[in-house]
Amino acid sequence: MNKIPNRQAICDVLMEQAKTDKDIVVLCSDSRGSASLTPFANEYPEQFIEVGIAEQDLVSISAGLAKCGKKPFAASPASFLSTRSYEQAKVDVAYSNTNVKLIGISGGISYGALGMSHHSAQDIAAMAAIPNMRVYLPSDRFQTEKLIRMLLKDQKPAYIRVGRNAVEDIYSEENCPFEMDRAVVICEEEMRASASAHFEDTDVAIIACGEMVKPACGAAELLKKQGIRATVLDMYCVKPLDEAAVIRAAQSAKVVLTVEEHAPFGGLGSMVSQVVGRTCPRKTVNLSLPDAPVITGTSKEVFDYYGLNTEGIAKTAAKLLEEA
Repeated sequence: MNKIPNRQAICDVLMEQAKTDKDIVVLCSDSRGSASLTPFANEYPEQFIEVGIAEQDLVSISAGLAKCGKKPFAASPASFLSTRSYEQAKVDVAYSNTNVKLIGISGGISYGALGMSHHSAQDIAAMAAIPNMRVYLPSDRFQTEKLIRMLLKDQKPAYIRVGRNAVEDIYSEENCPFEMDRAVVICEEEMRASASAHFEDTDVAIIACGEMVKPACGAAELLKKQGIRATVLDMYCVKPLDEAAVIRAAQSAKVVLTVEEHAPFGGLGSMVSQVVGRTCPRKTVNLSLPDAPVITGTSKEVFDYYGLNTEGIAKTAAKLLEEA
């Protein structure tokens, strides 16, 4: 069982690259521990800035540093980064097109027991609505590492959301296909992953992002035992959405199911539904958190309650297929 959370994978890459790239600057809003960035702060104090609990300042300072040629990575709880500093993200980062990477840590319902004030179930919709802002939800530590390496090579704004806890590995060092802004197809046969696999006829296409990809893979395995063929699409690049992959998946399936740790409006499900409805109409259902304050509990307890787990996804997919 993997014990390395995606946030630690981010720190590992930044620490490695900071050895030779002194333009990398990490900023935190009293969140270095929560972001697993304490090692970076200790190793590279001259490339680390502690802003304190001031998310608006965190983003604006990052934008200023970017204008000076630096490569800022600003980390803060997703619930605050995507709301308290929304204007700064919109104007100072996206509108000004500055090279700022916003790291939303403990995304979704990672802070489960702390309730709605600490949940970020609207951040995908909010950040995706901003022109020039890209939105990424890597699904495991290996994909997170590859994503951060690629983001270090460009100079465009981005919002990256990761959870608080370690998630089970989907990929491996030997098999982690990755192309920037291209979804990964996870085939049912031995659950192999490919960045450019050809879809075959399937019963249901499951399109998931972030921490929902792993249970989606488990659901595909359960469905296979029921004689239902499912293909999983890891849509880590929520914006820009890989529309070509969505279209191929929908055209090859009878129904489409999206799964996300997000509110039902404006997120992955809404984006996929727009593409499917416009290009190749199929019955499409979005499995998500409810349009209400979620229950209090651990991530697992919350996911289990709302059917955002392996069994729940499989059950929803099978029912969707029956009703199609």
